[in-house]
Amino acid sequence: MDNWPKTAKISYKRWRNSEQWGDADFVGQTDEDQGTDAEICTIASNFDAEATQSSSASGSNKPEETFTVDDALEAIGFGKFQWKISFLTGLSWVADAMEMMILSILGPQLHCEWRLPSYKVALITSVVFIGMGISSPIWGNVADKYGRKVGLKVCMCWTLYYGLLSAFAPAYGWLLFLRGLVGFGIGGAPQSVTLYSEFLPMKARGICIMLIAAFWAIGAVFEVLLALMVMPDLGWRWLLGLSTVPLAIFVCFCFWLPESPRFDVLSGRREKAMATLTRIAKENGKTLPQGRLIAYNQNKRGRFKDLFAPQYWKTTLLLWFIWFSNAFSYYGIILLTTELFQAGDLCAMTQGAKIEPDCSLECRYLTSADYKDLLWTTLAEFPGFLVVLLLVDYIGRKKSMALCFLMFSLCILPLYACIGRIALTIFIFIARAFISGGYQVVFVYTPEVFPTENRALAMGTSSAMARLGALITPFVAQVLLRTSVYLTLSVYCSCSLLAGVASWLLPIETLGRNLQESSLDQETAGQTTSTTRESDNTTGSADQ
Repeated sequence: MDNWPKTAKISYKRWRNSEQWGDADFVGQTDEDQGTDAEICTIASNFDAEATQSSSASGSNKPEETFTVDDALEAIGFGKFQWKISFLTGLSWVADAMEMMILSILGPQLHCEWRLPSYKVALITSVVFIGMGISSPIWGNVADKYGRKVGLKVCMCWTLYYGLLSAFAPAYGWLLFLRGLVGFGIGGAPQSVTLYSEFLPMKARGICIMLIAAFWAIGAVFEVLLALMVMPDLGWRWLLGLSTVPLAIFVCFCFWLPESPRFDVLSGRREKAMATLTRIAKENGKTLPQGRLIAYNQNKRGRFKDLFAPQYWKTTLLLWFIWFSNAFSYYGIILLTTELFQAGDLCAMTQGAKIEPDCSLECRYLTSADYKDLLWTTLAEFPGFLVVLLLVDYIGRKKSMALCFLMFSLCILPLYACIGRIALTIFIFIARAFISGGYQVVFVYTPEVFPTENRALAMGTSSAMARLGALITPFVAQVLLRTSVYLTLSVYCSCSLLAGVASWLLPIETLGRNLQESSLDQETAGQTTSTTRESDNTTGSADQ
């Protein structure tokens, strides 16, 4: 038995009759020969043939030391390398936020300059979200099959190219087409979170992903400041062109970006993953654990049906609704801010007066005062970010999301009453702070709860649901609001409360949990716990 060679696969099995099989029956059989309905799981491991022969020849019974990617990242810790990748992936978030903020600035300008009717102005915004909704699952599938680095680089280059071209759009039709392609590229931006999370040690993951999400707020504020400086003299074309600067910087430095070692391990490229981990350890001034890096060869990656596996289907559906509600509420409160401020008399609105639409061709250019008001509301991102940053690693991801949705709903309730402009501003500010904070928490939770084999696809499909919410919310915040203020507020309040319940019902809390490489890890963990409990029960019965 001391000289047993290592096999290509290791099987963990639970037999119905423990006396049915003996050592003699087990030795010499492959995994396929032993497969039964009682099998728990099989993990395919790629051990080098040379190491196997060496171990057999030596005759030593001393087990070979091994370590996983998690072990390596915990040993390396957070250091110089993680700071570099924080800045680089953060640039993609800055670019994403700037492209989103452009939508609130570009519409009023083109409404006046090209004399566009209101529905055409709205279509400029809608086509971006349509492109994002279509492309998000596609970019997720690309990242799961061909690598996180590949998916992120291609989508950022795509966005840069069409973002620059849209600045030279000669007519409305061309602008609509090009902005739709920009949206298609932006749909891959969430993959930066997927990549970034796979380089972080467990203890630092929650706070670090929250910090990277702060780049969104920075990008939103920077876009408003850029518009304040550029729009009065240079116009919207210069704004579109200059807004691609973060993308250009990312593209120039993305050659430094390594592929995720988790992806390489799951793809069977152990040597490449080892080289990446060695590079990180060198930059951080740390050493890797002794032994061999365990590699798992998983060829079936990025499959849509895996999101609905028995251990994930409930999480998938709940998360889709949470992402939808986050975007629906987040963009809704932004649109409501403009609508309620423009209406002027909130008391008349809440008492039943309708907001009468102006002539569809009537326009008003944004003034410096408008940009400053937009800047103040955008700054609400930071308080929410700071509050959630303090909570996410203390009360957990699920409770943090539920709390944010609850606080958003509570801040919507005073709007039913006849309140003044200052009180309205305060409650909207707080509501936006909490919903933006909740949005950041779901970006932390989603890559943590799904395994490496379909993590990018999960992020992509969830992002697509968020874009669906962003598509629907203008019809509530702008169209339904003109019919009934109470009904509009009720829709947002109800949706947020339901999302809070969905957050509470999520079956997995990821605080303090290692990233899973494969769905087999989740199954094995659950079944190991079940087996342990059965063993304890058996021992207890025997004692009695």
